[in-house]
Amino acid sequence: MSSQRSEAESDVGSCALVRIGMVDDHPSPIWGIEGLLRHHDDLDLRASAATVGDLLAQTTELDVVILDLRLKDGTTPRENVTTLSEYGIATVVYTSGEHPALLRSAARANALGVILKSASEDAIVDALRAAGDGRAVLTTAWAAAIDGDPDLAAVDLSPQMQRVLALYASGETSVGVGRELNVTPDTVNEYLKRIRQKYAEAGRPTRTKIDLFKRAVEDGWLPMPHRGEGGAQS
Repeated sequence: MSSQRSEAESDVGSCALVRIGMVDDHPSPIWGIEGLLRHHDDLDLRASAATVGDLLAQTTELDVVILDLRLKDGTTPRENVTTLSEYGIATVVYTSGEHPALLRSAARANALGVILKSASEDAIVDALRAAGDGRAVLTTAWAAAIDGDPDLAAVDLSPQMQRVLALYASGETSVGVGRELNVTPDTVNEYLKRIRQKYAEAGRPTRTKIDLFKRAVEDGWLPMPHRGEGGAQS
């Protein structure tokens, strides 16, 4: 394979070998992509795993990762795309398209685009080649997810604010959040005050803890809850 890679990487444009990874906690989509890519010598599925962490433990020598949006480990699309980008790996999300909030989360982390699970073989191949070349994967689903909800004005939160929001909105008290982050409850409350102010300025008020949970999900700080989950998520 190394000689194949060397020859491919000496070529230009679409002839270059694209090293692909896939993250999905169900095996059947992986089998489908694996079978499809066998027919395309320039697209090489190098590794697959149920989580981004497990994939990176296998290899970081990847150009593109195909990422399922809803993973059982509770990670968000935003954090997964961000983690992969830290290794110089581009991300294309792979979805049935029914969760636009999750697509927006991936978009805000600079994922290159989306491949619908209902897409044709040619569309999937073209998308992976585009991503391997560093180009956006532009589809109707991607555009609709990003532009279809004008009420979701962007809110810029510092990393510490993100952590406070995620913990508090998940059900922790100010005391619990402070203990987790090694700060005082008063400091946590000050962060929450600033977070609420930022959302209010963006026209997305957070009067209750449930409102905070909704904003955290909308912006990718928390994963979308599965049906039947309770607590602040309900």
